[in-house]
Amino acid sequence: MDRTEQPTWRILVVDDEPDLLDVVCGGLGYEGWDVRGAATGRDAVDVAAAWRPHAVVLDMMLPDLDGMEVLRLIHRTQPEVRVLFLTARDAVEDRIAGIAAGGDDYVTKPFSLAEVAVRLRGLLRRTAPAAPDGPPAHALVLGDLVLDEQAREVTRGGDPVDLSPTEYALLAHLVRHPRQVLSKPQLLEAVWSYDFGGQAHVVELYISYLRKKIDAGRTPMIHTVRGAGYLIKAAP
Repeated sequence: MDRTEQPTWRILVVDDEPDLLDVVCGGLGYEGWDVRGAATGRDAVDVAAAWRPHAVVLDMMLPDLDGMEVLRLIHRTQPEVRVLFLTARDAVEDRIAGIAAGGDDYVTKPFSLAEVAVRLRGLLRRTAPAAPDGPPAHALVLGDLVLDEQAREVTRGGDPVDLSPTEYALLAHLVRHPRQVLSKPQLLEAVWSYDFGGQAHVVELYISYLRKKIDAGRTPMIHTVRGAGYLIKAAP
């Protein structure tokens, strides 16, 4: 195992079999890569939009969207992402269809983790670095909203947004869970922790702060789901 290889590659693994997803995520994480998992096609598209992986290990047969549709949706905004298909379909025409749709390689089930890792290394060696004027590799991106996690700087539509440390922490947590409804207790725990002992009104207050800074004069990204909590999604 070559642990001198680029340690910051972000790999998204998409498979609806929970045990397989855990095994692949764990094995690729052991390579030193930053790995996240998704169990549905829609989750995969949302995670890819917010997290911007360098490569996707993608099951072709998912419960909601076909793997090729997931590939199309991800490549629509991130054409540089490398895609390694996992497939139980080993017919030549299926393999050709996956490559023709924009996939870079494929592994048929059952497979070995070693083979997946080797094929990913090959794909990642061909991954060009991000353009100088694009978002940094460590950024969280959702639509026109960009959070630079190293500099802790935020822009929307290219315009800088000045946030307090707490406002940044709340926004970052929302962006890491795009299109997911997060309750006030969940946000309290994630941003302020149980030790804070705060009440739900503090979440409402900071959501209002964010809306004034992120959404003012623009199509709203932060939405209230009455009786449930809040979610963030890219503006159309």
